[in-house]
Amino acid sequence: MIEVNNISKVFKLPHEKHKTFFHKLTGTFRSSFRYEEFYALNNISFNVNQGEFLGVVGRNGSGKTTLLRIIAGIYKPTTGVVNVNGMMNTFLEIGVGFQSDFTCRENVYINGALLGFSRKEMDRRFANILHYAELEKFADAKLIHLSSGMQVRLAFSIAMQVDAPIFLVDEIFAVGDNPFQQKCKKLFWEYKRQGKTVLFVSHDLDSIQEYCDRVVILENGALVKQGPPSETIAYYTNEVLKK
Repeated sequence: MIEVNNISKVFKLPHEKHKTFFHKLTGTFRSSFRYEEFYALNNISFNVNQGEFLGVVGRNGSGKTTLLRIIAGIYKPTTGVVNVNGMMNTFLEIGVGFQSDFTCRENVYINGALLGFSRKEMDRRFANILHYAELEKFADAKLIHLSSGMQVRLAFSIAMQVDAPIFLVDEIFAVGDNPFQQKCKKLFWEYKRQGKTVLFVSHDLDSIQEYCDRVVILENGALVKQGPPSETIAYYTNEVLKK
């Protein structure tokens, strides 16, 4: 379903050349920066099979989010190719596009339109979205008056309306409070029952162990190990986190 072939992503980090005040002033008239190449990902390859839950673990800055953004088509790789066979639903940066001065109702319809739903379809889904987010009483409240947790619940409830054979998920179990997290876990089991293909990034090693069929470990932009959950989690805990 997903093929990642020799993917690298290089970002250029600017460094100012000049240090004196005079050079800073004169630098407004000519280039005053040199650039360092930073490999967020370096020659990554793996496949995700149909119906497989693949976990991706790694410390902060290891390249996990960059990898998901490349697979989702948000970033272009510097080198390499990604092939995705099927429609994707992405649970990345949930809540991006929300308007804080608009009501929950208005944000639901706006984000529904961005996801490709018609007004009529959103009319049909609206009550279920608010019910799942536990925000029925707040339909006409401005988003700015809701807590950050309530906003995330609403965003997640909208995002899950898109049914697809492939899901890209970034820290799904960090959404909302504990009761809402339990809803997310039930949803994950439903995805497994339906044979969905899921690429799952998380720092929650218990959830990685519980759901994933296979795990890959990223460290400093490189894929350092992949295999069964028990084996890879033990390696990650004992070899990577203890460095």
